[in-house]
Amino acid sequence: MPRTLAATCCVVGGGPAGLMAGFLLARAGVDTLVLEKHADFLRDFRGDTIHPSTLQVIFELGLLDDFLRLPHRKAFQISAWIGDRKIVMADFRRLPTLCKFIAFMPQWDFLDFLAEQARKLPNFQLAMSTAASGLIEEGGRIVGVRATGAEGPVEIRARLVIAADGRVSLMRAAAGLEVEDFGAPMDVLWFRLPREDDDPAESFGRVAPGRMVAMIERGSYWQCGYVIPKGGADELRRKDIEAFRESIAATVPFLSDRTDALHDWEDVRLLTVQVDRLKTWSRPGLLCIGDAAHAMSPIGGVGVNLAVQDAVATANLLAAKLRAQMIDDDDLSAVQRRREFPARLTQRIQLFIQKRVISRVLAADKPFEPPLALRLLEIFPVLRQLPARLIGMGVRPEHVRT
Repeated sequence: MPRTLAATCCVVGGGPAGLMAGFLLARAGVDTLVLEKHADFLRDFRGDTIHPSTLQVIFELGLLDDFLRLPHRKAFQISAWIGDRKIVMADFRRLPTLCKFIAFMPQWDFLDFLAEQARKLPNFQLAMSTAASGLIEEGGRIVGVRATGAEGPVEIRARLVIAADGRVSLMRAAAGLEVEDFGAPMDVLWFRLPREDDDPAESFGRVAPGRMVAMIERGSYWQCGYVIPKGGADELRRKDIEAFRESIAATVPFLSDRTDALHDWEDVRLLTVQVDRLKTWSRPGLLCIGDAAHAMSPIGGVGVNLAVQDAVATANLLAAKLRAQMIDDDDLSAVQRRREFPARLTQRIQLFIQKRVISRVLAADKPFEPPLALRLLEIFPVLRQLPARLIGMGVRPEHVRT
C-alpha cells in the first residue's frame, strides 16, 4: 500500500516556477510540499538567464547579496552580428530596477539556491527523486497526487495541487486540460565550445544566410545554440559531425580552431521548440503555472522570467486563502486572469519574430540587410530601451506581496 502524506499545497515540479511558488507559499505560512522527480538539479542546457525583474524579486526577498555571490556573468546589453555588422538590440542600463543587467547563471545553481533558502522554513518540504504519476480526484475535484519515491509509491493529499512540471506536463494531461499549439519554425542544437581570453567578452547572436547561432559567454566556455529548421535534427545527424563543425566555423569564424571539441553527436543536445498555452489553467483543486500553462519560445530567453512571475502572482493571490483553507475555483481563475495577458502578449511577439525574422533567415541563401526595425535601433539608440524593457522586465512584472 502507498504511504500517505498531507500538505495544504503540493507543487509538482522543482523548476523555477515550482520552487519559487513553494518557497513563497511556505514563507507566507502555507504547509507546502514540492515534488521533484530527479535526484538533483544538475541538468545541462536549461534556461540560464536571470532577468532584471527576477533579480528584483530576489531583492524583495532580502536575498540578493547572497544570490549574487554565486558564479554568474552579467550582460548589460544584447547584440547581434548580421554578417560583419554589429547591432545592439537591447540596453538594460536604464531599466527602473535595482539590477540593470541579465545574470547568466547555470539553472542548477539558481534552483539549489532557492531550495537552500526554502529548506530553512519549518513548513516547507522538498521531496527529491519523487516522480508524480497521476492525480487523485474525488467528486470532480483534484485532492492530491500519486507519486513514486525512493521508498516506493506515495499519495499526497492536498488542498491545492500546483502543476509546474514543464512543457510536457503529465499533470495537465492527467487533468484533461486543452492546449493550444501555436507551432515554431525552428529547433535548437545546444553545445559547448572552449572560450579563449581574446574572445569577445559579451553574449551575442550571429546571423548568416541560412544560419543563426546564439553565443552565451560562460567564462571558460561558450554555451552555443545553433538554430535549425523544425524537425531538421535527424537529417543533420545522418551526416558526419565534421559538416556541422564546418557550418559553425562559417557562422562564427573565431571558433574555427576549436570546433573539434565536438567529438560526435553525443556532444550536441536537441531543444525541441514549442509555443503553446492552456485555454484554462485550472480545475477545482489544480492550478498550472510556468511552462505547464504556457510553453515559451527561447527568443529573448524569457521562459524562466515568466515562470517566476507566475509563481509570485500565485503566492500573492492564494497564500491567505490557503492559510484559511478557504480557496475556491474563482481564486484559481484569478491567477490566470492576472498572468494570461503577459503570457499571451509575449508569445505573440515571439511568434511574430519567428515568422518574420527567423523563418526568413533560415530560408535565405545569400547575404541580406538587417530588417528595418534593427536598423532603427542602430540609428536611434534610445529605441533600445523598448526591447530592453520587454526582455528584462516583461509585461506586468510582479512584486512580492506576501
